[in-house]
Amino acid sequence: MGRYSTSPILYDEVRTISITNLKKWGYLEPDHWKRGALSWGQGGKVTSSISIIVDTTESIPTIILSYTSAGRPINYEVQLVSVPSNLGVGELWYFRCPKTGKRCRKLYYIGGYFLHRLAFQGCMYERQTYSKAYRDFGKVHGITLDDKFMKLYNESKKPYYKAYYKGKPTKRYERLIRLGKE
Repeated sequence: MGRYSTSPILYDEVRTISITNLKKWGYLEPDHWKRGALSWGQGGKVTSSISIIVDTTESIPTIILSYTSAGRPINYEVQLVSVPSNLGVGELWYFRCPKTGKRCRKLYYIGGYFLHRLAFQGCMYERQTYSKAYRDFGKVHGITLDDKFMKLYNESKKPYYKAYYKGKPTKRYERLIRLGKE
């Protein structure tokens, strides 16, 4: 009989809701009410989605999350907290986790709810699963050649990437060629 997996849930692989994206999409405007949907996909297909309502008109701003998990509907509020920027320009937004009460900029979906990462036991980032020797190697040598090459290669597949400009190869393209030869 096989054993149960002892591999941890990786924070890097679960669905998240981040303040950065909400702000970029215009949900965190002051004195504003906005409804929308967030969706996640894999291979170009939507695998899951949730509906959200962000209300910053009240004295305590909130985000209402509505979705279905394991066949049962889930609907709950997460408070939003704004703090003045240390630069004196604007304000920074945070979620207040409904379970831990901690401020955070990203909520993770594990066990059916979007919560702060410390609300979960036994979860890790992918880097934490690497051996100590591998992590030490990465500290000493920094990013590996393969990582640099893959990053540049993936960049070259973006829609506005240019290998040549005015008949001359771009610096990015030359770097990619140089790394490919090593």
